[in-house]
Amino acid sequence: MQINLNPEWQSILSNEIQKPYFQDLMETVEEEYKIHTCYPPKDLIFAAFNYCSFKDVKVVIIGQDPYHGKGEANGLCFSVNDGVRIPPSLRNIFREMSDDLGTIFMPTSGNLEAWAKQGVLLLNASLTVREDNPNSHKHLKWNVFTDAVIQKISEEKEHVVFLLWGNFAHKKGLKIDRNKHLVLESGHPSPMSANQGKWFGNKHFSKTNDYLKQNGIETISWISVD
Repeated sequence: MQINLNPEWQSILSNEIQKPYFQDLMETVEEEYKIHTCYPPKDLIFAAFNYCSFKDVKVVIIGQDPYHGKGEANGLCFSVNDGVRIPPSLRNIFREMSDDLGTIFMPTSGNLEAWAKQGVLLLNASLTVREDNPNSHKHLKWNVFTDAVIQKISEEKEHVVFLLWGNFAHKKGLKIDRNKHLVLESGHPSPMSANQGKWFGNKHFSKTNDYLKQNGIETISWISVD
C-alpha cells in the first residue's frame, strides 16, 4: 500500500516505517480495504500528520480509533467531516472549551482541521477501522506505530502539551517525558464519563494556552473550527 505521509514525517519516522511489522501492517490494511468497507478513506489514513508537520506540533490529542459510520471519519481524532452531525463526545469537548474560555460557542461543524493546521496533532491510536465495527483494527499493530510517534515527539521536541482523555489515552501516554512536556489528564468526553463528573471542568484548553504562552509558543485559537 502506498503510504500517503508527507516527506518530513517520512524522514522523522523512516526507521519505524522500514520495520517488518509496519510493512506487514500496510499489507494487511490494503487487504482490509479490498475486502471490507473501512474508514477513513485510504488517502486520509495519515491526515493527522499531513495537516500538522512535526516541526509545528504544539499539542497532541490522543483518540482511540476513527469513527466507523459512513462519511464520518476524516483521519483526525474526534473530528468529523463537514455536514456530519457532531458526535456526543465532540459536543462535550466544545461545551467544556466554551465554558473554559468563557465564550458562547455554537459550532455548526465538527471538522477540526483548523486545530490541526495550528499545530494540534489529532492522533488516533489506530488509524483505520471497519465500517460499523469499532476497534476492529486494534489488533493490527497500529498501536506499535502510534506509540513510536508519541515517543519520537517526547524525545525530540520540548514544551509540547499532551491531552490524555480517558483511561486508554492515560496508558498510551505513560512514557512521555513529563520533565520536558505538559501532560494533562482527565476523564473521556463521552457522555458516560462526562456525566460522572470526570470531564467537565478540566480547563485543558486554557491550561494548554497558558503553558504555550509561558514558553514563548503561539497559542491555539480553539474556537476557529467553523
